Amino acid sequence: MVGAGFGGLGVAMRLAAAGLDVTVVDRGPTPGGRACRLQDQGFTWDMGPSLVTMPWVFEELFALLGRDFHDEVDLVELDPLYRIDWPHDGTRIDFRRGVREMQDEIRPLSGSDAARYPDFLEASRLIHEEAVLAAGRRAFEGPAPFARLLPTMLRLDAARNLSGFCRKFFSEEHVFQAMSFHSLYIGGDPFRVPAVYAALAYLQVADGVWYAMGGMYSIVQAMVRAIEDAGGRVRCNADVDEILARNGRAVGVRLADGEVIPADIVISDADPVRTRARLLRGAPDSIPWRFRGPRNGMSCFLLYLGTDRQWPELLHHTLVVGDGYRRFLDDVTHRRVLPQDLSLYLHVPARTDASMAPPGCDSLAVLLPVPNLASGDDWDSIGDAWRDKVLRYLEEDAGLGGLRSSITVEHRMTPLDFQSRYDADEGTAFSTEPLLTRSAYFRQPNRDRTVRGLYHVGAGAHPGAGVPGVLLGAEVAAGLVARDIGVLA
Repeated sequence: MVGAGFGGLGVAMRLAAAGLDVTVVDRGPTPGGRACRLQDQGFTWDMGPSLVTMPWVFEELFALLGRDFHDEVDLVELDPLYRIDWPHDGTRIDFRRGVREMQDEIRPLSGSDAARYPDFLEASRLIHEEAVLAAGRRAFEGPAPFARLLPTMLRLDAARNLSGFCRKFFSEEHVFQAMSFHSLYIGGDPFRVPAVYAALAYLQVADGVWYAMGGMYSIVQAMVRAIEDAGGRVRCNADVDEILARNGRAVGVRLADGEVIPADIVISDADPVRTRARLLRGAPDSIPWRFRGPRNGMSCFLLYLGTDRQWPELLHHTLVVGDGYRRFLDDVTHRRVLPQDLSLYLHVPARTDASMAPPGCDSLAVLLPVPNLASGDDWDSIGDAWRDKVLRYLEEDAGLGGLRSSITVEHRMTPLDFQSRYDADEGTAFSTEPLLTRSAYFRQPNRDRTVRGLYHVGAGAHPGAGVPGVLLGAEVAAGLVARDIGVLA
């Protein structure tokens, strides 16, 4: 197993449950991939994913090894799920799980939009159940299964862009933005990705938004314990230099220090573009990439701030949306230029978990979507200026007066760090852009099409990014392995 992110660990758990001998190797100092954590002077930050949706995916996974997920990880349900702030005009919506409570949030802005909210949820539910789950748990080994899915997509209006789908229900601009932004969680522009991602709004209402006490890394630790208790191994500081193939079949990996680990099968949780270009070294490309190459999604600029005071106006999850929202998205995801207006995501886990910061303090993670390195931006040169721009915006526009003077500990990540730390092609934070033409059959398949015995999981492989997505991909990949070698999984 190349890579100890959620995808790699998920496949390892499934194959260990099937009785296979499993070894996971990861180039980082700790497991987790993007779901690692940062600790400094009593502050703890989730460096990547920060919330749990579809917790039943974890419950099913742990049950395969005879474990109760809720005994392993302490989950707390959030309510409100998150806050959306538009500081330029003073509008605020707290996203609630209850339908009536959410209608109460919408009604002051638009009575008609509030009345249509249940219809939006019902339409999103059908997309989630008939399209997302049906496609996400299926291997698209050829074009025929994708062709059979298209009539369902068309019937549910899930093939049009997400923004157009949401406009059918919501006319007030703030409400529209609140209901259509969710694809940004997986690096997708709501004006360009398919409406299948409307399901992201529904599943948060259906299954809730949860926080794992101790941060997302507590789930990583629980997954590693489960693998090792089942006889598997998780090795860190083990950078794979090459996936070894003989006569068109994967036979193991070579580490950067020269060690060779033989294997009957190899599963890559690494960036699929980098797997093909760097780890396979000249292996033929795979259809359908021959006629439409994968386009990497956006990246992120992140600040991890430890402050000597707390910010009660921020919920556990807060989104700050700037003026010129459409232009912001177009700049970052399509034009690939640095945005003129800022929209930010802030994670403040000490609202729920006091262990994440010293008493009276906050561990604040600030995420700004930015173009990936295909933009040509030199983050070594511009990082300080963008740090100052983000903090100035939070102080002067978003109402966090005194933020800069309160910072006692500070770290950052730029697209360069995504490239160097995670070997992410072009420094993308979310791998392949989740457009319709790069989904299902048109995404990196879970079974490699050119190298036998090689399989793929993770954000760049089918079905895509996001913690639930990569865990569903782990289910698909493990099922393919089990079928190919004749075991039960």
